[in-house]
Amino acid sequence: MSGAVERVRAAYARIAQVDRPEVWIGLRSREEAEADAAAIDARRAAGQRPPLAGTVFAVKGNIDVAGLPTTAGCPSYAYEPTADAPAVARLRAAGAVVLGTTNLDQFATGLVGTRSPYGAVRNAVDPSYVAGGSSSGSAVAVALGIVDLALGTDTAGSGRVPAAFNGVVGLKPTRGLVPADGVVPACASLDCVTVFARTLPEAERALAFMASPPGRGLPALEQRRPGPWRIAVPGPGQLGELDEGWAEAFGAAAVRLADAGAELLPVDLAPFTEAAALLYEGAFVAERYSAVGGFVDVHAGSADLDPTVAGIISGARAVPAHRLFTDRERLAALRTRALASLGDADALLLPTAPGHPTLAEVAADPLGANARLGRFTHSTNLFDLAAVAVPAGEVGGLPFGVMLVGRAFTDERLARVAGLLTAPPLRLAVVGAHLSGQPLNGQLLSLGGRLVRTTATAPAYRLYALDTVPPKPGLVRSRDGGAPIEAEVWELPAEGLGALLAALPRPMALGTVELADGSFVTGFLCEPEALDGARDITAYGGWRAALPSLGRSGAPGGGRPSRG
Repeated sequence: MSGAVERVRAAYARIAQVDRPEVWIGLRSREEAEADAAAIDARRAAGQRPPLAGTVFAVKGNIDVAGLPTTAGCPSYAYEPTADAPAVARLRAAGAVVLGTTNLDQFATGLVGTRSPYGAVRNAVDPSYVAGGSSSGSAVAVALGIVDLALGTDTAGSGRVPAAFNGVVGLKPTRGLVPADGVVPACASLDCVTVFARTLPEAERALAFMASPPGRGLPALEQRRPGPWRIAVPGPGQLGELDEGWAEAFGAAAVRLADAGAELLPVDLAPFTEAAALLYEGAFVAERYSAVGGFVDVHAGSADLDPTVAGIISGARAVPAHRLFTDRERLAALRTRALASLGDADALLLPTAPGHPTLAEVAADPLGANARLGRFTHSTNLFDLAAVAVPAGEVGGLPFGVMLVGRAFTDERLARVAGLLTAPPLRLAVVGAHLSGQPLNGQLLSLGGRLVRTTATAPAYRLYALDTVPPKPGLVRSRDGGAPIEAEVWELPAEGLGALLAALPRPMALGTVELADGSFVTGFLCEPEALDGARDITAYGGWRAALPSLGRSGAPGGGRPSRG
């Protein structure tokens, strides 16, 4: 990791290089940011280890950053916050340096990134296309390599659509997992603080620092049924009209999940798309008027009010109260249908958006173009679900993205599934309790593991029965000769292998295992000191063959092999 001052200097150099002034609303002076970075480097020199030292980040302009005005994309609305929003403060406490506040669709009302008096934010790959909103500036700042992380908000999809359009990761956590204090509300009951990053592990790490159990809390999740990841995937006929090539790209993403060992399940998408229409066409839009409607009414006709945003917010004033209760009842019924359709699926796979419009197309039809973009994202917060948006290739030279949606507080589970799309799987050789049908095999399945083949080790290993619960063997490479040992090779996402290693108890360890065909793969080995008193079962050729000789419990004892 580079020094914090070095990273800040590189960020300001990149800002000058890309020349995208529309990304920013408030940019801190280089000297001020370097002073923060120097303090971080001093902490490191003193022996402290700020976990995000060397990281720079940006903050959407409707989230408070002390020392910079909070505008929510409207200059006349600006106020001077006296403190950072909790999400900002927690990243700074972990050693990250904030560069400034980013442009957005005014009052976080839009999915296009063009509804701002500070200018339309252009796409990071092709400036003739929209960046997506409302968190447009944050996503582009990450995509252009200016910052490592950026905060956004997501009420209708604003933390996911810009991620998809710019080829970055967007995490939309369960509502309440990250405090929304210090955020100018769009719809306060639905708003979420989100994070953008170029990779999934970076985004997850930032979210871990931003999240907090107090308040809503983190309930214990029901144990998922053992087996491969179960992913609900709608058929092509349920997705509606997509841009050219998008249906094929979505299908390819589903195939990648299946190839990685996931089980694809059918789903009824109708309740999701029906609920999506309620966000702006129903009574829920009235909450936008509750948030900033008074300001919009007083400043009607002001040059710094975006006319499309002002029209949406002012129009919400006329929504009758009785309609809210009607729509809430309808939403509850739709949510029941949607969750029943998901069944025990770990996630729902969807295109993040149905298409990617140009700046000209949005200018020609600002309401229609925006409404289309929310087809798959609008229902997520209404249904109280979590989501993660990840890149899934390109179509026509532009980024294409998908999202995984799941029940509240399955954020970590969604990230594990998303890892199947963002990182190549890693291979793991197992020889004992993780073999198919053995007591610990469920660990591999729950982490997204997939059996690749059954094979054997090279004839250079010895196998020992250890005194553990559950019973397991220890595999050790021997200089004095060994034998081929039955093995299975499994594929796991990189995150899954990391989770397995983190939970691995002594005396087990992961190391390199040579297979019968001369290839090498990561596998379970045993620390040599654990072999004192352990029984050598090499002659059986494998754990399953040796189990009958060990008794029903698997403890050492019973008959001995006729050899060795």
